[in-house]
Amino acid sequence: MDPAALALAERSAPRYTSYPTAPHFSKEIGDAQMREWLAALDPHASLSLYFHVPFCREICAYCGCHTKATQREAPLTSYKETLLREIEMTARATRARGVSSIHWGGGTPSILGPARFMEVVTRVRELFDVTHETEHAIELDPRILDAEMAAALARAGVTRASFGVQDLNEHVQRAAGRLQPFEIVERAVATLRSAGVSAINLDLMYGLPHQSVADVERTAAMAASLDPQRLAVFGYAHVPWFKANQKLIDASALPGAAERLAQAAAVRAALEGAGYDAVGLDHFARPSDPLAVAAREGRMRRNFQGYTIDSAMALLPFGVSSIGRLPQGFVGNATDVAGWRRAVEDDRFPVTRGLAFSIEDLARADVIERLMCEFSADFGEIALEHGFAVDAFDAARAPLSGLERDGVVEVAARRVKVTERGRPFVRLVAAAFDAYLETAAARHSAAV
Repeated sequence: MDPAALALAERSAPRYTSYPTAPHFSKEIGDAQMREWLAALDPHASLSLYFHVPFCREICAYCGCHTKATQREAPLTSYKETLLREIEMTARATRARGVSSIHWGGGTPSILGPARFMEVVTRVRELFDVTHETEHAIELDPRILDAEMAAALARAGVTRASFGVQDLNEHVQRAAGRLQPFEIVERAVATLRSAGVSAINLDLMYGLPHQSVADVERTAAMAASLDPQRLAVFGYAHVPWFKANQKLIDASALPGAAERLAQAAAVRAALEGAGYDAVGLDHFARPSDPLAVAAREGRMRRNFQGYTIDSAMALLPFGVSSIGRLPQGFVGNATDVAGWRRAVEDDRFPVTRGLAFSIEDLARADVIERLMCEFSADFGEIALEHGFAVDAFDAARAPLSGLERDGVVEVAARRVKVTERGRPFVRLVAAAFDAYLETAAARHSAAV
């Protein structure tokens, strides 16, 4: 293992699904700002809607999502009712109606069941303009998908579904706290396709306890055999100080930095060998998939859901802990169900944190997004486009010079290009332009 690569892999950095990142949001942003920003939206602005459902049947040990376990129906019905009120309140606050994208995350959004899910979708359709061109995506747990729910998803106009797979080796699944044989995933994919939802994504993970290079290669091959249109491959982030359920994982069984690097490389080789294009940092797609096409054409974007082709002017948040983006800044909903519900019942937006953009934030965000999506950016040109001097971001030259010595980037004038060797470390390149970055490594996950 190259010592320089190993040292880089041991560093930490944000995932940069946003800039500035969520730890820097302020409690000063709340209901008043949300109302003002929604009212200011152009009536013709395109909207992306994000719905967060914070419930699962059980909590997996590795999970880093904002969710909790429930076996009862009452909390789900109550949650649905509050979602309906939040949708209505949002529709009253803005004249914008056109929806380009809907995304359901969690938790396990399908835990709502067919009737409740359809009720929410129906209310969205009544109050906003959802067309056959709207991309409608949902994250699913293959263990609880049945034919009735699959049919409801198709009726609701869902066009794409992501299944959480992570790993397909029993010993790794046991160590990670999620038993899910390949046959269950295979059946769930077939059930959804039979219902008419054909765009399938699979989410895989490396860096799990007792996981080896052979394990991730086997998982990648089995996942590819299901012919998904896209796969996302994430490095497990062990943050037990933030997610108590991760304390169930034996930290001594986690792969080290060298093994994580090898696993990431093995997955990439396996999926590219199966005919997928590497897209951005951690996605793979069939060459004909819209995401792969957008990547080749320089149109790919990055938001809280990861890589996307969605270019909506505003991302509106619904549900507990949901985060949105308006032209003026980020908004984040309350992270507790009780607080979220109280606000909505009082006809207040449940926004408890956020950040109003400065011009500098927007300029740095452009640099970081280009790096994360295209692996190159001219930071002098982007500075000029935002009204700054060409040398406004030259402070990044110091950290970039170290990365250049390590073979991660090539810098010519003010254009930085991530090398093929440096692509696994692109988050470290992006961090060179992060004016908010804290020095405390424990706040962020490993770079690889």
